[in-house]
Amino acid sequence: MAFADMDVDTIWMDGDFVDWEDAQVHVLTHALHYGTGVFEGVRCYDTEKGPAIFRWEEHLDRLYDSGKPYNLEIDHTREELTEATLELIRRQDLESCYIRPLVYFGYNSLGVSPKECPTKTMIACWPWGAYLGDDALENGVDVMVSSWRKHASSQIPTNAKATGPYINSLLAGEEARSNGYMEAIVLNKEGNVAEGPGENIFLVKDGTLHTPGLAQSILDGITRKTVIELAEERGYEVNDEAVISRSELYTADELFFTGTAAEVTPIKTVDDNEIGEGTRGPITEELQSAFFDLVERRTDDHDEWFTYVDEQ
Repeated sequence: MAFADMDVDTIWMDGDFVDWEDAQVHVLTHALHYGTGVFEGVRCYDTEKGPAIFRWEEHLDRLYDSGKPYNLEIDHTREELTEATLELIRRQDLESCYIRPLVYFGYNSLGVSPKECPTKTMIACWPWGAYLGDDALENGVDVMVSSWRKHASSQIPTNAKATGPYINSLLAGEEARSNGYMEAIVLNKEGNVAEGPGENIFLVKDGTLHTPGLAQSILDGITRKTVIELAEERGYEVNDEAVISRSELYTADELFFTGTAAEVTPIKTVDDNEIGEGTRGPITEELQSAFFDLVERRTDDHDEWFTYVDEQ
């Protein structure tokens, strides 16, 4: 859905709530030219206890950590960012939404070095449903292994969620869509499975879950951590430092993506090879159900992972 079709009207920018249409930057902003920004994607869910942001503190941790390799210091406290986000949701009467904090080098000079540029921060939020489509959550998605490789951590910090490197994700995802697939899987420079363009990946084989480790050039996904914990609580063995070859994808019993946007999305085919029975597998379905029961607060488990918009 285009922003013009959404009922949203306010963005927070460095301490001020501004009209959506007035939230602008100069065309010579450093981050616009060099991709020098870090960001987060966070979901607020419509729960039985009212709107609640899922794992906000962990997302803030990653936002601040992402800035460190780039010497991008956030000029606002965690408390300021939290209150700004809660107030932004309240002002727009959003029951559920996607939240996008962004910190970037702003306008002043345009040398490659940003040291003369101010650090700017903004937060926006808007309604957003299933990232890969409602049907995908039940029936899964068709994906292809991209010809584009994931950059290595010796080239760009892979565990920092920075704006510029996402051109890699764009290339992989657009390649997949232009070839008739819903999404891509990206291999690392060694040819092992890394992740999706905006998702982590899990492989199920003989009842055990495998997901690539941080050494495989992946982002340390917060939904990934959540699913690992939910799986272990249900008695599943999880190998979270897995090295997965491309061919192992084709022989998996089940595959699924995880991510703030993708949530828990089954993969039904890879390169036109049917995975398992070509439907959402039983372990995927169990963990997906556990995830949605959790985030929609149909269970009291892990209440510490939620920041409620309205005081409880």
